[in-house]
Amino acid sequence: MTFRIRPYRSEDLDSLYAISLATGAAGGDAAALYEDGRLVGHIYAAPYAALSPGLILVVEDAAGVAGFVLGAPDTRAFEDRLEREWWPALRQRYAAPSGAAWAWTPDERRRHRIHVPRRTSEQVVAAFPAHMHLNLLPRAQGQGLGRTLLAAWCDSLRPAGLHVGVNPDNGGALAFWGRCGFQRLAPAEGVVWLGRAP
Repeated sequence: MTFRIRPYRSEDLDSLYAISLATGAAGGDAAALYEDGRLVGHIYAAPYAALSPGLILVVEDAAGVAGFVLGAPDTRAFEDRLEREWWPALRQRYAAPSGAAWAWTPDERRRHRIHVPRRTSEQVVAAFPAHMHLNLLPRAQGQGLGRTLLAAWCDSLRPAGLHVGVNPDNGGALAFWGRCGFQRLAPAEGVVWLGRAP
């Protein structure tokens, strides 16, 4: 298979949503977990397409878009912008879940994240202000494309310290980021933060 990396185009948005869902269960396919298959993408991909599309790269082959890298050079500024420009419309569309959190469905947990977004700890952003998300479908994995996307994104942005958040159950992603020079940072509930200096 021949892959190429190119800048994001607006017609790629549905692919961002689809890839987010297809990798949304600790790196595996989350389609069976959700009634609303766009919830994962609403949180982890679509806001970047809306607010900073110039910072997205995609990888594609003859079958279409098979992966992406996106992020922001200033995490705190991006989180503030999400609060002003992205979350309000979604909060009108999705009600906050009620009842005991332990009983929430995957959809309800994502709806909660829309109403109560996770703020990256100051300890992380002080040293590693930029962040990224990198997702590849299975057909694009194991071919060095993850490293290539990471390098291309960093070459264009020259981030002053970069961090990623990984599901603690996603052993493949933890191993990948470790091989790319990322070190574990302050522990947090439900996420493993890793950072890499410039």
